[in-house]
Amino acid sequence: MHEVKMPSEYEISQIFEIKKWESEAPSVLSRALDSVTLPFSWLINKVIPESAIEGVLDFSSSAAEWLTDTKDILRDSGMSSIDDLKSYDLKKSDDLANEVHNWAIAFASAEGGTTGATGILGMAVDIPAIIVLALRTIHKIGICYGFEVKTKEDKDFVLFILSASGANSVEEKVAALTTLRAIQNTIAKQTWNKIAENAAKNSFGRDALIISIKNLAKQLGINITKRKALQAIPVVGAVVGASVNAWYIKEVGWAARREFQKRWLLENNKIRFKPEFK
Repeated sequence: MHEVKMPSEYEISQIFEIKKWESEAPSVLSRALDSVTLPFSWLINKVIPESAIEGVLDFSSSAAEWLTDTKDILRDSGMSSIDDLKSYDLKKSDDLANEVHNWAIAFASAEGGTTGATGILGMAVDIPAIIVLALRTIHKIGICYGFEVKTKEDKDFVLFILSASGANSVEEKVAALTTLRAIQNTIAKQTWNKIAENAAKNSFGRDALIISIKNLAKQLGINITKRKALQAIPVVGAVVGASVNAWYIKEVGWAARREFQKRWLLENNKIRFKPEFK
């Protein structure tokens, strides 16, 4: 095991923020919406069933990868390669991630306002679009820390960040975070080449930790439907669509930032895995 290096003052502050985020329960406001939005949620589920979200997730993961470019990150970081960001400077990566995050929130708000103006019909476009944007945001934030999606483990890592950010309960969030730790540990114990060579036969790909698209679709169906229920009313749909999309991407972005910060700190030996993941 590599010896833990002394983290800087800034890194210590971020370790505290990561722990704080991981211990937070899912949004109180989201839970408060349950009774208010129940009638509209039922209607949305009829128009956009869970099976449709499952199909969107399948498509969105590939679409997000395709839409994630690296040129602007390389330009703004001054690095010669994305890989250099893995060991350069956490503060620099955080600044890059902040730019990506803010852009995604603004784009989500504009998209939600446009589709929300048409009420429930606009959701057929809005929900797939926001899921693609959420996954692209996670991919792009990962690049800010030097992590591109190259392996099956990387793809699972992205999907479980989405799961953690959209958890409907403490139990769902804990389950997602536990799996994220396991994926990080799997990656840490193997070289990137080894992972690439063994991706198809890796036993990790067959055990209970691998993401179930069906289960994630169910979770997101509940989470996004609750948030967007009031968007079904055309008169207020534009305002609700803009604010809800911005709120959702803000939460997705923070989940990605905290988890990629932790991965960066682990790979630079600034913190250790917990004993259960050694």
